[in-house]
Amino acid sequence: MDQASNLRNIVKKNQVIPSNRARVITVTSGKGGVGKSNISVNLAIQLRKMGKKVIIFDADFGLANVEVIFGIVPKYNLFDIIYNNMSINEVLQNGPLGIEFLSGGSGVKELLKLDHAQISFLVQKLNELDKYADVIIIDTGAGISDVVLSFISASSEVILVTTPEPTSVTDAYAVLKAIKNNKIDDSGRNINVLINRVTSDAEGMDIFEKLDKVTRKFLGLEIRNIGFLPEDKSLPKAVIEQKPVSILYPKSQITRAFEKLSKNVMDSTLYKQPQNSGFSNIFSNVLRRKR
Repeated sequence: MDQASNLRNIVKKNQVIPSNRARVITVTSGKGGVGKSNISVNLAIQLRKMGKKVIIFDADFGLANVEVIFGIVPKYNLFDIIYNNMSINEVLQNGPLGIEFLSGGSGVKELLKLDHAQISFLVQKLNELDKYADVIIIDTGAGISDVVLSFISASSEVILVTTPEPTSVTDAYAVLKAIKNNKIDDSGRNINVLINRVTSDAEGMDIFEKLDKVTRKFLGLEIRNIGFLPEDKSLPKAVIEQKPVSILYPKSQITRAFEKLSKNVMDSTLYKQPQNSGFSNIFSNVLRRKR
């Protein structure tokens, strides 16, 4: 039995299904620079304003965009739980409005270097996250790497971000194709498309309909329009100030769009709850792909 198989067995053995399993939302994209991290942060803020307990897992390893947008440098990361015997509460970094975020540290690939005892300990600790949050947002790297696809496969729902640029739409389709080819397009997963930097809702709808048409025809996948975000000069200004635009410019057009997005995300008539939800399932799925 290979190392990955051993680790998967350890995860399965130590996994405890908590009474409150958080909704896990993976925010991803086929191309970098489409605003994915800003979307993760501002969606979290709007969900927090709706009374939800929110944790962001910064899984865009090596870039740490979430902490840059917050203007906060975390002292600890995921692997401090193992190597420094720290608790989840100690590792989680406090952000604005009571939002917390967890840095992925050296990356998911490092999981395969851990021994049995370390994996068991980590899984037991990560099970606690479902108790702390109603929603966990995973900000992944861009593209279709194995790590990104692992997070997509582990999440109850996905927000795929694109812009009107043809290259961005093409890369978004590449992600959908990878989802299909890797057989992670099961009926329990909610695949949402969010189009950023549109000049109008009409432009956004036109792009979504074209993407939806080719996706249904060639991939047989069902995608959902989760909304549009306008081009707004307030956003780059907020990035320079290292503050989320939803806090710095609460009356801006982009902030109102984030408010609408959060309501769309929480619309219970559109959301399907998969059986294997919860943050603790992420790592069993990540390891499953490491065969």
